Formats: sequence, structure tokens, C-alpha cells
Amino acid sequence: MKPTKNFASDNNAGVHPEILKAIMEANHDYVPAYGDDPYTERAVAKFREHFGAEVEVFFVFNGTGANVLGLQTLAGSSAVIAPETAHINCDEGGAPEKFTGGKLLTVPTEDGKLTVAMIEPFLEAVGNQHHSQPKVISITQSTELGTVYTAAEIKAITDFAHGHQMFLHMDGTRLANAAAGLGCKLSEISGEAGVDILSFGGTKNGLLLGEAVVVFKPELARNFKYLRKQGMQLASKMRFISAQFERLLTEDLWLKNAANANQMARLLGAELVKIPGITITQKVESNGVFAAFPRQIIPRVQAEYYFYVWDEKASVVRLMTTFDTNEEDIRSFVQVVREAVNVHSPGPPLG
Repeated sequence: MKPTKNFASDNNAGVHPEILKAIMEANHDYVPAYGDDPYTERAVAKFREHFGAEVEVFFVFNGTGANVLGLQTLAGSSAVIAPETAHINCDEGGAPEKFTGGKLLTVPTEDGKLTVAMIEPFLEAVGNQHHSQPKVISITQSTELGTVYTAAEIKAITDFAHGHQMFLHMDGTRLANAAAGLGCKLSEISGEAGVDILSFGGTKNGLLLGEAVVVFKPELARNFKYLRKQGMQLASKMRFISAQFERLLTEDLWLKNAANANQMARLLGAELVKIPGITITQKVESNGVFAAFPRQIIPRVQAEYYFYVWDEKASVVRLMTTFDTNEEDIRSFVQVVREAVNVHSPGPPLG
């Protein structure tokens, strides 16, 4: 039998047992719908413990909804500057542009991270009626390439944005992994670094479903509930989303889950690099490993383990670890890779 676990995506993992327990515990009695319930009240209180007393929090169904609503709030129909690899550019089916009416202005990067120097050229369009006007900078933490922005790097971008009457949006679908990797609080690399609106991920860190939009400036949240309804992201039985987040943010479950995923990614990268012909192409700073595999071994390994080829031309694959990945999973996968390399490589078998 093939392994039941794979390295394709942290979306492929199941639900953490404590999260399932929280859902079951919320499945009692009647409570008001649409967020006017004690579970949502407690979950929002947990967010304020982690992100600051002034934040407003809105629960939605998925990451695309969180990102689109956050961008719509900040940009209206103006332009959004983002890395070329950004999820909002590559993996949301054009939803940000369709629903905001604005344009994505993308920047090629080698590591998925923006810098002020990369953003500055877009200011040349400001005031020109023939060009889309940049209003928002969007970054992903951790990035689509598994790399992580430090608090100082984020602060440099937010200072630049605010100094030019722009906003900073953060796609934080893996913010927990970034914080675990940096050894810092969630707030240090979001609100305290100047982020205006954050999409905080849950499903990639053990939840069944649900994401949260965290708004750090009350004035920006004034109309958000109406946008959420118009955007078809208002859950009637919101308690079942809220209860998950309350548990995730209690007793550092978010950190334990993310730290395990990160640790397993580091182990995976360290073991793969020992195999001749395999190169790690990005720093392993969260729960993603990007590696150049010999092209001929990829189908053989994929016959045993599901994962994605990130760059066909360069033969780079993406391997994602999760809250429940363990050392046995890593060593079993590495052994399959090692055997595939042995089959296609002359000389004595690799040890």
C-alpha cells in the first residue's frame, strides 16, 4: 500500500484532533447566527490577545475570500503591487482583479520577497491618468517559495507604503510558520510591523475550514461586514469557524503545529541535500522545501508520493510538510528518492 501521507500541500493534511474536539464542543444547543454568538466573541478575544486590543476580526470561509475582501477594502479599484509568484496572482483564478476591478502589478523575484527597491519604480505611474494607480502593496508571509520576511523587512516596506499614501496587505496563510521560524510573536511580524490588513490562515495549520481577516486600523473595518456579505463569505453558523480559531490560539496550539511542520521541513531539506544530484534551491525557513531533482527520477518518486513540480524547466519540485508530518514520513520519502537516484545513476548504490 502506498503511503497515505504526501508532500503536495499542507491543504492535504487532515484536521488536528483538538480542532475536531472544539467543533464537537460547539455543536450543542442553539446560538445566534452570523457571528453573534459566544464562540465568535471568545475567538475575537483570542485574536486581540495575540494581535492587539484594537484589532477587528472577521471570519470567512477560505483564503481567496480573505485576500479578495482585504484587497477590496484597501485598494477599491486601484492597483495592487505583488510578487509575480504571489498566490493572489497565480492561484486565485483572477478573483482579486475580477472582484476589486483593479489591476495586479507584479514583480519578478528570486525568493518570493519584495523590497522597497523593487516597488519604487511603480511610483512613476502616480498621477498619470493612463496608468493604474498603485494603492496597495501585498506580501505573503511565509512566501510562496517558503522564505520568510523579518520584522525589519516588513517595517521597511510598510514605512515606504505609508509614506506614499499606500497600504500594506499581508497574505498570512502561513503566518504561523513564519512566526515559528523566526521565534517571534504573531503580532511582531504583522500589526507591530505596520501591516494594515492581514489574512490569517487556519486550514494550512490544522483547521477544517476557515480563515480570518484581521484589520489593524478600526477605520478600515467600518464597511468590512458589508463587503463580506456581498462577497458571499458570511457564515450563518459561524460558531464552527470561530471555535476552531479559539482553540488554535489557546495554549500555543498554532505554534506547536507550525513548529512541527517547520522542523520536519528542515529535516527533509537536510536529508535530501545528502543525495548526489539534488540541490535545495531556496532557504528552508518555514514548512516548504524547494529542490531541484534529476528530471528522470520525478515520475518514479511521484508514483509513490504525491507532490508538485514547481518549475518544469528547472526540474524544481515543491515539498510541503504539515502539523502531523513525522520523522518516519521524512525518512521513508527520502529513501524512495535515494532509490530512484540509484536506479538512474551509474556506480555503486548510495548509502
